[in-house]
Order: sequence, then C-alpha cells, then structure tokens
Amino acid sequence: MHWELEIILFVFLIITAIIALSGRDLLTSVVMLSVYSFLAALIFASIGAIDVAFTEAVLGAGIVGVFLVIAIFKTTRRCQD
Repeated sequence: MHWELEIILFVFLIITAIIALSGRDLLTSVVMLSVYSFLAALIFASIGAIDVAFTEAVLGAGIVGVFLVIAIFKTTRRCQD
C-alpha cells in the first residue's frame, strides 16, 4: 500500500516542480514551491522519517513560503522606458 501512495506523491511532486519553474507569476511559483515542500514532507512521513517531515513542513512549506510572499509584496517592479 505504501508504494502506491509514494508513487502518487512523487508524480504530484514532479508536477508542482514543473509548474513552479515554468510559472511567469512569482506568487504562483512561491505557492507551488510551498506545495512542493509540503509534498516532500508527506513523502518523508510515508517512509517513516517523521522528524524530517515535521522540519520540512514547518521550515519549507511554512516559514520560507511566508518570507518569500512578504519579499514579493515588499518589492516593486521597475519599468524601463
């Protein structure tokens, strides 16, 4: 049962990575990177590394995602005429 779950999580992991890398909007890319980190945490939990999964979920999906969203909203776009 576990290998089917892991394959599904890996497929979603690859899909979110492709969307995050090919996205033209920065906010979409940050959200997809947060989803990527959360899926990685689920994969770690499914293989039994609960402490690594918890750390990945808190740092990767939580704190880093919030900091990147704040950085996006604090910056301005310069127009070159």
